[in-house]
Amino acid sequence: MADQLIRATAADGGIRAVGVISTRLTEEARRRHQLSYVASAALGRTMSAGLLLASSMKREDSRVNIRIKGNGPLGGVLVDAGLDGTVRGYVDNPHVELPPNEVGKLDVGGAVGRDGYLYVVRDVGYGYPYSSTVELVSGEIGDDLSHYLVSSEQTPSALLLGVYVEQGHVLASGGLLLQVMPKAARDEELVATLEARVGKLSGFTPLLRAQKTLPEIFQELLGDMGLTVFPGVQMVHFHCGCSFDRVLGALKLLGVDELQDMIEKDDGAEATCHFCGEVYQAERSHLEQLIEDLQAESM
Repeated sequence: MADQLIRATAADGGIRAVGVISTRLTEEARRRHQLSYVASAALGRTMSAGLLLASSMKREDSRVNIRIKGNGPLGGVLVDAGLDGTVRGYVDNPHVELPPNEVGKLDVGGAVGRDGYLYVVRDVGYGYPYSSTVELVSGEIGDDLSHYLVSSEQTPSALLLGVYVEQGHVLASGGLLLQVMPKAARDEELVATLEARVGKLSGFTPLLRAQKTLPEIFQELLGDMGLTVFPGVQMVHFHCGCSFDRVLGALKLLGVDELQDMIEKDDGAEATCHFCGEVYQAERSHLEQLIEDLQAESM
């Protein structure tokens, strides 16, 4: 099934639902960064969450950054996702592996750590980005982002995230975001019904592994609540905007002395993009050209 994002509403617009399948893009991230099982799960969950949060933004160039910094061995997790369906991300320690937790699942909470902070930055495409910070609840990412949505955006939300890895490959990944809009938040029965149905789910990836489509998942959860599934299906994919020209631009900022030192010691320079793992090689001639440009600009 292709990676995709689908939107829906229910309860006369009182419930907003967004689902995403991110299997292929999570597998690409796993391959690019050579992620362990638990690191694949942590990054995959966060990338799905980034796409789900970005889906409510308005401008085409709007983006969401999610940074998770816990006290676990995984270190930090950083994801950048856009309303355009692109996402990228990385973890500080991609090779960390832990035994399964007490229920036999990948121990994302133990890898991330249960003490720390979640940072969310929303860049709406103009003005200053909106940022918010909350303490981690469990390190499991879904719980932490649900806490963020309730405490920082005052929106009752349920966020289900999952990644299934077997024999070193990501076989299922995705997420589901359900939000009760302000006009329906006072309906305690509606909120209780939604919470009960979400609570009965054993996770999101079992639904994908059972070959359930996103509309079918919506139907099971909200079919008797006046469900409306929007016809537009948005394709989502892993994408990084890094380039050799950007690397040269960053090297130029180092100045003439540092560039000359690189030429003398290494006969060039190497740079690796944290987000996608792409390696760029700048040869002596490239650095010499940068020096010439800097000297010309200073005259």
